[in-house]
Amino acid sequence: MRKKTRQIFVGDVGIGANSPISIQSMTTFKTSDIENVVKQINDLEKAGCDISRSAINDMDDAKAISKIKEMTNLPFVADIQFDYKLALAAVENGCDCLRYNPGNIGSSDKVKKIVEACKDKNIPIRIGVNSGSISKEIIDKFHGVNADSLVASAMEEIKILEDMDFYDIKISVKSSDVNTMIDAYRKLSALCDYPLHLGVTEAGPLYQALVKSSIGIGSLLKDGVGDTIRVSITGDPIEEVKAAKAILKALNLRSDGLDIVSCPTCSRTSVDLEKIVEEVEKKTEDLKINAKVAIMGCPVNGPGESKEADYGISAANGMGFLFKDGKTIKKVKEEEIVDTLVDVLKESNLNEN
Repeated sequence: MRKKTRQIFVGDVGIGANSPISIQSMTTFKTSDIENVVKQINDLEKAGCDISRSAINDMDDAKAISKIKEMTNLPFVADIQFDYKLALAAVENGCDCLRYNPGNIGSSDKVKKIVEACKDKNIPIRIGVNSGSISKEIIDKFHGVNADSLVASAMEEIKILEDMDFYDIKISVKSSDVNTMIDAYRKLSALCDYPLHLGVTEAGPLYQALVKSSIGIGSLLKDGVGDTIRVSITGDPIEEVKAAKAILKALNLRSDGLDIVSCPTCSRTSVDLEKIVEEVEKKTEDLKINAKVAIMGCPVNGPGESKEADYGISAANGMGFLFKDGKTIKKVKEEEIVDTLVDVLKESNLNEN
């Protein structure tokens, strides 16, 4: 059962409590490059992202926020590191959330100015602790960078905001080490009821990132820990969103779009199943239908898997049997499988919408 945390809102997206687990990603262009950032955010939205984050490195970046928001729909998170003036400018220009650590800002007066600005505009703050942001004092106290030092650092940052009567907070304690990340989030979840942003930081290139994030994020979500997620991948942020959706779908925590089941192929496979699956996936990526689709090339397991899915194809020896709700509705040639299945799915999509 998912832990019920305190609810906050990033723009119109609820995080925590009973809100659906949201997907986040981050733009890769300089934020003042408005045209490319807008395109990237809109592409992220199309892919299924719920919240977008951008680095604010200078005043031009901060001033670009208002223009970007005019041309996009996703809530905008401003990522600030050390300069409190940039945080204030981001708030003034309409960001929907600040990602910054109070301890990095400097004097309490500077932190208080940010807190008061966020209170005035109902803007939440994400405290983002990772392996590289822990103070030397805490590292020494807990004998290195580990789950305990990550949690202690987060609790220290939380206290700064709570002492200023600010509670509109979400927290992350990311590590590039999966075991450390899992242990840190479990410990933090036991200590507070703030919503948690899950992620394995610097998870690496695609395949490595997929494995690390699936284990780390998936394990915590299965435990009921976590309210919003980002899959960190070196490369196109669209892949981050696809991976996040796949993790949530695998745990039945998200149901928008198709859930494709397909066999890994073996010597029993007598059709070009890899090509069929790739074409179906490409031709249905924009469909909003919530359905399980089995595409099987095995005469042993294929019929059973296809019957259990909402829609299914069991293919063998140059032919394919199309199933819907467990019943065979059509027999087609191998070269007709993709278009036949896609047409049926599109028709169902029209009926649902």
